Amino acid sequence: MIDQQIKAAIRDIPDFPKPGIIFKDITPILKDPKLCDAVVDAFVQQLKNKRVDVVAGIESRGFLFGLSLACKLGVPFVPVRKAGKLPYSVNTKKYELEYGTATIELHTDAFEPGQHVLIHDDLLATGGTVTAARELIEEMGGKVAGFSFVVGLSFLNGRDKIAPLSDNIIVLAEY
Repeated sequence: MIDQQIKAAIRDIPDFPKPGIIFKDITPILKDPKLCDAVVDAFVQQLKNKRVDVVAGIESRGFLFGLSLACKLGVPFVPVRKAGKLPYSVNTKKYELEYGTATIELHTDAFEPGQHVLIHDDLLATGGTVTAARELIEEMGGKVAGFSFVVGLSFLNGRDKIAPLSDNIIVLAEY
C-alpha cells in the first residue's frame, strides 16, 4: 500500500525546526522516481470521479507533487506563494499562525471564476495555510475541489479544521 511505502521512505528529524518537533522529511521520497510516480498515481486514482480544473500547490513542498499531479490530470498548475514571490499582479490573503501572521498570494489570472481548484500540499498539520488558500481561492471566484496531502499529522487536528470546508480530503499517509 502507498501509505506504507511513504512511511518507509520518510525520515524523522528530531528537534527541527525547533526543540520538541519531529520533522517528517519527505525528501527521501524524491530520490525514488517509482515511488514519486506511485504517489501521483494514488492521488489520480482518488480523484478520478472528481472535477478538478486546476491544481494549486502551496509553497514550497506543495509544488513537488502538485505539478506532477496537475500534468497527470491534464489541468493547469498554479503556485500559491509567500508574499513577494510572484512577479505579476496578485491577490493576497493574510492569516494567523500560532506565532504571528503570514501572507500568501496567487496571480490574479491563476484561474477563471467558477473553476474547481484542488489545493495541494505535502503535509497537513494544523490546516491554517490551506484554509487561507481556500479563502483566497473563493474570494477570487474559484470553487474548492478538495484538498490533497502526501502526509497528515492527525494529532494536530488539521483534518478536523478543514473537514467542514470539503468532503474531498486526501491524505496518503497519516501519523
